[in-house]
Amino acid sequence: MSYIIYAIPFFFLLIALELLAEYVRKTDYYRTNDAINSLTAGVLSRMFGILKALVPFTLYIMLYDNYALFSLGDSIWLGLLAFVLYDFCYYWNHRFGHETSILWAAHVVHHSSEEYNLTTALRQTSGSFLSWIFYLPLAFLGVDPLLLLSVGSLNLIYQFWVHTRHIGRLGWLEWVFVTPSNHRAHHAQNQIYIDRNYGGVFIIWDRLFGSFQDELDTEPPIYGIRKALHSWNPIYANTHVYQQLIKDSWRTKAWSDKFKVWFGKTGWRPADMERDYPLGRVDLTRFEKFDIPLSTLRKVYGLIQHGLTTFIGLVFLLNITQLAVLQQLLVIAWVVYASVAVGEILSLKLLGWWLEIVKYLFVFAAVMTQPVPMWLNLTLVAFALVSAMMWPSLRKEHVRHAKPEKNEENIAITS
Repeated sequence: MSYIIYAIPFFFLLIALELLAEYVRKTDYYRTNDAINSLTAGVLSRMFGILKALVPFTLYIMLYDNYALFSLGDSIWLGLLAFVLYDFCYYWNHRFGHETSILWAAHVVHHSSEEYNLTTALRQTSGSFLSWIFYLPLAFLGVDPLLLLSVGSLNLIYQFWVHTRHIGRLGWLEWVFVTPSNHRAHHAQNQIYIDRNYGGVFIIWDRLFGSFQDELDTEPPIYGIRKALHSWNPIYANTHVYQQLIKDSWRTKAWSDKFKVWFGKTGWRPADMERDYPLGRVDLTRFEKFDIPLSTLRKVYGLIQHGLTTFIGLVFLLNITQLAVLQQLLVIAWVVYASVAVGEILSLKLLGWWLEIVKYLFVFAAVMTQPVPMWLNLTLVAFALVSAMMWPSLRKEHVRHAKPEKNEENIAITS
């Protein structure tokens, strides 16, 4: 079984504790817009994970039932062995996810934050369609499908706590396990840290296969990706590399390059694409984080809307077996829509205003037409009323920022 949904309350508890540490230590590791963007990506990942898992998991079960070479059983020791084997497969999945274009297109969203805090851990991909291939060897080795889900979820849960800047080096643990220090190096875009420290739980794989890099006091990590997003839209965060690969594959003249664009080394582009459609890169000597200043009201509104989206997502995941397929798809579509809407609100876009209105029209339609429990009805109506009370002031902010917003877009396009 998967333990992730049960770990979610603890994730938020640890985030709250890190925010307390932020206040006590007077650090600036959190920004509301960036944190909401990370959390929203996490919600979307859970939603799309449901749609993506069916075919790969069915294939895994088929291979396990028909071609398993061993029967590992269900003892604690065999469970630990499966946990280690899974992390070994994760290492190679993660490594190819950085070093191959089509896999990087899926994984890039996790690295797109220019902050590094516990919300970054939840910035997971919604578009990983090939990573399951790396775990098929476990079916041949006799790892039960349910055990695979268990050790996979525990592997992901472990990785949550290492996304923090509040914990320094941990002595001998740095030699065996993935720690906050060596994972900070993994998330950095400094040249010395690029493509390093791929382990999920154990750093020993990196030490064995030559991909380890210690975090250096002389080279503080700069977080983010070289081709910065400049956006709070979670769909764009998940698709922007795919978009670029599609463009390059379509435009390039050589047929071999059309294939190599997808399966070549990450960052490689055909010569004619580099010449005719050059891409800008971040100059780390003049690096500035992407940010759009927000009023306190807009920050609060963004947190409320993300709270609603997360709430609907959790209710959905806990009750998914009671919903028809069409109902599942409608809820997923609403969560995606709501996630885009809050991103546009945080970007001071007028589009966000209209997306929010339509979003709540769908909420009221669901309340009026679906057999929703009374407690859920009241919760949704409460969210709607609180939001509606804030709309007049937000509307004034939209009007006041309309002209600067246009200038900001022009700068982003030309930079």
